[in-house]
Parts: sequence; structure tokens; C-alpha cells
Amino acid sequence: MGVSSFFKNLFGSAKETANEIIEHAEAAIEETKVTAQPYVEKAEAFAAEAVDKIKETATPHVEKAEAFAAEAVNKIKETVTPHIEKAETFVEETIDKIKETATPHVEKAEAFIEDAVAKAKEAATPYIEKAESIIDNAKAKGNEDLNSLKEKTTASDPKDLENPTKKEEENPE
Repeated sequence: MGVSSFFKNLFGSAKETANEIIEHAEAAIEETKVTAQPYVEKAEAFAAEAVDKIKETATPHVEKAEAFAAEAVNKIKETVTPHIEKAETFVEETIDKIKETATPHVEKAEAFIEDAVAKAKEAATPYIEKAESIIDNAKAKGNEDLNSLKEKTTASDPKDLENPTKKEEENPE
């Protein structure tokens, strides 16, 4: 049992030593906080004063920069305005020239199209007339056939009408 009591004493004293060190560290931290508090307050005050001084120093420079920017914008407007007007004039003149140049070509194209349409009508007219003639003939023939069928139907025997296929088989025309 001597060994176990040795380890108990050894680890027990190490535990006590660790607790003492922790207590000293906590006390040192607390003491540092108390000691550092005035310095922290001074640093905060210094930072606030520095910010105020920076604002005071920068304000006139900011105002000068704003004035400079406004002047620059005005100068740019004054410088650019005549160039914009020249560009507008140039664009208008260019459009007018394009219209002048394109007008004869457009007129030629219109004349060509009109001629082409007229020639197409000329070429198609005989065919159209022939087609109309064929249609008229077909209509006339169709009307004749209808009238013929109507006459045959009214003149025939009602019994024949009941079985028309029989009569066609007997009397092929």
C-alpha cells in the first residue's frame, strides 16, 4: 500500500499546486483589468478626438472636391455640347445624302416591279381566259347533264326509280 499512498500524495499535491496557480492567474487577470481600465478609457477618448479632428480637417477638402467636381461637370458640358450639335448635324446630312442616293434606285426598282407585274399579267391572260372558257364549258355541260337527268327522272316509270341499277345493267348507253 505504500505505492498507492505515494501516488495519492504526488497527485494530490499536483492538484493543489494547479489550483493555486489558477487562483493566482485569475487574480492577475482581475488586477490587469483594473489597472488597464484607465488606459482603455484614455484610448477611447483619444480615438474619439482623432475622429473629430479628421472630420474637421477633411470637411473643407471634401467641400473643395465637391466644388471641383461640379466645375468639371460644367466644363465637360460646355466642351461637349458643340460636338454633340456637330454630330447631330452630321447625322442629319448623312441621312439626307442617303435618301438622295437611294431615291433613283428605289424608283428604278418600283418601275421594274411594275413592268414585271404587267408582263406577268400579259403572259397569264390567255391562260386565264382559256381556264375561264373551260370552266364555263364545264358548267354548261354540267347543267345540260343535270337537265337531262331531271328529264329522264320525271319521264321514267316510278318502278324503275326503285331499282335504278337494274335498268342501267339492261340498258347500257
